[in-house]
Amino acid sequence: MRMPHRVLLFALHEYDMDDWQTFDIGNPTEEHAMLREMIRDFVQEEVEPQAHEHDKHEKFNVDLFRQLGDYGLLGITVPEEYGGAGLDATAAVIANEEISASDPGFGLAYLAHSMLFVNNLAQNGSEEQKTRILPKVCSGEWIGAMAMSEPNYGTDVLGMETTAELNSDGNWVINGNKMWITNGSIDDERTPADVVWVYARTGVDDRGRPQLSTFIIENGAPGYSVGQKIYDKTGMRASNTAELVFADCIVGPEALVGSPGSSIHHMMKNLEIERLTLAAMSLGIARRSLDIMNRYASDRVAFGKPIRSFGQMQRYIGESYAEYRAMRAYVYDTARLLDLNEGGQRLDSDGVKLYATTKAKEIADRAIQVLGGYGYVAEYVVERLWRDSKLMEIGGGTIESHQKNITRDLAKDPDAVNR
Repeated sequence: MRMPHRVLLFALHEYDMDDWQTFDIGNPTEEHAMLREMIRDFVQEEVEPQAHEHDKHEKFNVDLFRQLGDYGLLGITVPEEYGGAGLDATAAVIANEEISASDPGFGLAYLAHSMLFVNNLAQNGSEEQKTRILPKVCSGEWIGAMAMSEPNYGTDVLGMETTAELNSDGNWVINGNKMWITNGSIDDERTPADVVWVYARTGVDDRGRPQLSTFIIENGAPGYSVGQKIYDKTGMRASNTAELVFADCIVGPEALVGSPGSSIHHMMKNLEIERLTLAAMSLGIARRSLDIMNRYASDRVAFGKPIRSFGQMQRYIGESYAEYRAMRAYVYDTARLLDLNEGGQRLDSDGVKLYATTKAKEIADRAIQVLGGYGYVAEYVVERLWRDSKLMEIGGGTIESHQKNITRDLAKDPDAVNR
């Protein structure tokens, strides 16, 4: 039933139009704005000066990473009683955007720890698991990782080959290899992550489908080791990527998260915040690339005038600005709607990552083009941002998987287009 015009106008008068017109979706509250300012200052003072060298030498800055715990960022979405900051999805987006505007490689290590392990545990772990482990990962004493992908399986998670078998003594025996694991090794000596969230097959369900279960494995567990630290990556070189090996790895019954076969539910729910924060990383890359190309276009003179006066440069800058603003609106609107406890935003977590990751890569590419030869060298940052941006179209779900998911979900709920 349509609302009468006079009722609608009355409702609008009751709403504070000044608040509506000044509302900033990226900083919806004063607390969010203060958080952004704090992180931006920290990034400028601590992250930016080390970014180039750690990328160049493929080094993960462990000491700087642990400092994030002092600011409450490592447990940003964790309730305060477990040592976290107790903040929402928008706060997580702000943190990932701001860090990645400077050093996406360092930002990826942060995301893998805070979203893939810490948030996962806070949402799905038992009281004993949360009480024992969360304070350590929120403070930075422990560095965490999540292990899903394997040498032969990525998006096809039900095809994973890592197994966990229950022994007669109540312990689990885990066998298999995990690949492309961010934070899997915390140094060049192949020191394993202090704690890792591992998915493994524990049988089949009533319909014959693989039954996936989740285990928390701590450094020191027999049979848990780093197979290799992966070098010579295109980008994200300031984060460590590793192969993890589980060879008759024995863990007790307390390592199991939930019940056997319950992984899919919490895996899908946590993928929503993972994809949203990966989109936030892309937003940071896009913003920094746009800022650099815009300033350079004023400073660089060709044929007697700033290059921003030429039509092709105007196209690069103009399109990049419009796309950046669209990215920002979509990222923060999705964050506003995402309930960390409930999930239910798969459609837009897929959509925002599909859009933001590709646009970040394109904007970084344009920035290189505007800077010309300078854009092709590390001193001017954009070549690193460009290299780092590509992973976003692969990690956390390929762009092809997002296209598939969106199309399937819209078939189930065609009214989503009109809401």
